[in-house]
Amino acid sequence: MMFLPHFEQNSVRLFCSKRYFLYICSKINAKIMAQKIIGRKQESKELLDLYKENKPVFAVIYGRRRVGKTFLVRELFQDKMSFYHTGLSPYELSGQKIMEQQLASFYSSLVRYGSKSKKVPSSWLEAFDALINLLEEQDADKRQVIFIDELPWLDTPRSGFVTALEHFWNGWAAGKQNIMLIVCGSATSWISDKLLNNKGGLFDRTTDEIKLRPFTLGECEEYYQANNIVMSKFDQIQCYMATGGIPYYISMLQKGKSLAQNMDRLFFEPAAKLGLEFDRLYSSLFTNAEDCMTIVRLLAQKRQGYTRKEIVSLTKIPNGGGLSATLKSLEVSDFITSYVKYDYPKREVYFRLTDFYSKFYLSFIDGRKTTNPHFWQDNLLTPELTAWRGFTFESLCYYHLPQIKQALGISGVQTEVSPWKSRKEKDGAQIDMIIDRADRIINVCEMKFCEDDFSINAAYDKNLRHKLSTFAEETKCRSSLHLTLVTTYGLKFNEYAGRVQSVVTMDDLFK
Repeated sequence: MMFLPHFEQNSVRLFCSKRYFLYICSKINAKIMAQKIIGRKQESKELLDLYKENKPVFAVIYGRRRVGKTFLVRELFQDKMSFYHTGLSPYELSGQKIMEQQLASFYSSLVRYGSKSKKVPSSWLEAFDALINLLEEQDADKRQVIFIDELPWLDTPRSGFVTALEHFWNGWAAGKQNIMLIVCGSATSWISDKLLNNKGGLFDRTTDEIKLRPFTLGECEEYYQANNIVMSKFDQIQCYMATGGIPYYISMLQKGKSLAQNMDRLFFEPAAKLGLEFDRLYSSLFTNAEDCMTIVRLLAQKRQGYTRKEIVSLTKIPNGGGLSATLKSLEVSDFITSYVKYDYPKREVYFRLTDFYSKFYLSFIDGRKTTNPHFWQDNLLTPELTAWRGFTFESLCYYHLPQIKQALGISGVQTEVSPWKSRKEKDGAQIDMIIDRADRIINVCEMKFCEDDFSINAAYDKNLRHKLSTFAEETKCRSSLHLTLVTTYGLKFNEYAGRVQSVVTMDDLFK
């Protein structure tokens, strides 16, 4: 064994200690980074796998505004980006020379990443040529991540943006093994029309498509725990009914405050952020924002929504291609959902509002004259809020259908899900959710939001029997009917409880 002088031994020990310290720090930093991204496990894996591949990648990430698209990409690739740019909101640039502003902003991003270009490009073809020059000056053997956020905002009228993007990808990037182009957009209908279903030069060019959806209840709970926000599951469900699991919205919650205090702070205090969000949200997403808001306001009035014919009649929006495009835009962006009631003609399509934030805003803020900054705290036990909880819990259950199916043990069974309503004008019936299963069982679901175990009394038992008999008589279904209760805490045992075949609780919805 070779012996070193004392000071050299100390230097080696110090060097090893430093290396060990740096190793530990790297592990801690990696753990912290992993904790920053809540949920999104499948999406993160998919993007990181694409990064490791030795081929050109054109990945499209889309979803509702505020859902966390930018955050996901930046956290995964913040130290790997060769170029990053985000479009300017047309909502903020109203009345200005929008194309010139967008090009000037793109040029600033080019310069920030080392471009030697001396002038602002006058067209998008020039802008993408400058981007090509920037990337060619970088290490060609290294994976180059190009992230363009809010891509639809760059496509201003008569700008030639889509043509320039086609030229960039088809004429250069698609031939480079090291290029990974990631584009994001909240204007989901634009993403669908111009990229995913493009009929021109970008037809079938995207290599990966990820639709980012709002958090589930379980992912919201994970977020609260990571940020030391203490909230019962009962309150978490109510919070979800107002925010819809949108990461940006729940990030505004303050720890140490009750849910009611946070609701007042976010929605009802003067200049409350989410009290002012509605107009901005729709104006930033849709070119025909007024028509979109008109339709959404109508759909908010009726839980089961309206048919297209009823929408035309009640809104006076002309029936034609424009209305079709508007309804498609709202649906692709997850604001509304189209469906056919169980045992109704397939052509009789209904549209209903499914965006939780929009429903909450239109229920309690839009057009109201209340100036009470403590509105929520002062009205917790009012019939108005109780009714809202009951109706909105149904929507929450529809969004968490996978969790309900898992609780029923039918995750792998093919199902069709919809509400049902009797055609009888008198003594009719209505069922919140029908789960029609391929194994010849129908779960007739009742959703009840309660502060305790739900108890079936004689009157409600009679109502349930009427629903089941009316449904069986009108639909002539041959499947077995399983009465299913979806509720918060559970079912109280009494002489009527035996009619219920299965119970799904809020704990199941969080899984």
